Formats: sequence, structure tokens, C-alpha cells
Amino acid sequence: QVQLVESGGGLVQAGGSLRLSCVASGFTFSRYTMAWFRQAPGKEREFVATISWTGEITFYADSVKGRFAISRVNNDNAVYLQMNSLKPEDTAVYSCARTRTPTLWRAKSSNEYDYWGQGTQVTVSS
Repeated sequence: QVQLVESGGGLVQAGGSLRLSCVASGFTFSRYTMAWFRQAPGKEREFVATISWTGEITFYADSVKGRFAISRVNNDNAVYLQMNSLKPEDTAVYSCARTRTPTLWRAKSSNEYDYWGQGTQVTVSS
């Protein structure tokens, strides 16, 4: 049974940092590109970042480039999102996801992912 469980969200002031974690189970984790998405109230879910099988290739949305860093530790079945210089507009529920196809490296559409975690809330105060 495929499961993705996020943690690490919380309340932080603008300019602060948080690190999100996603622990996967039920599949061969190292064979899949993984991603982070986010969804703010009243808005559609948007792409944040992807990372390839062993972390050689990463891809970021323009809105977070230079501030966020995605990483993974395959032995732990875990993918992380380090978020620095947080802004109020980063406030959202952050979810991790698995690609439908293992070789997708820079998939930005949510339709290209087949499993999702429940999400963790990130709130950035001004």
C-alpha cells in the first residue's frame, strides 16, 4: 500500500525557515521522481519542486527558486523541502507526490502524479 506522510509544517515569521519531511512506503522509492506542491485557500494547487531518482536533477518553480531546496535520502525513503526566507505568500498546505512515470524529472502538472500525502500546513506571518 503506497503511503506518503508529510511533517514539519508550522507557524513562522517572514524571513524564517522551515524544513518539511515526507516519508514514503509501499513502493521502490528510489525509482521515482518525487515532488512538492502547495495549495493556498481559494487557489489551485501549484507546483513547487521536483527531484530525480538519486537527487542529481532538481527543478523549482520560479516563485521559490533560490529560497527553497528539495533533497532526498533514498535509504530513509524520505524527501525534504528546506524553505528559507519565507514570505507570507508561501502560506499553504504543502503536499508531497509521486510521479506516474518513474522517468519524469520536471513534471509541473498535478495530473502527472498518482499518489499524494495528506499535506502539512505552513503559515508565514508578516
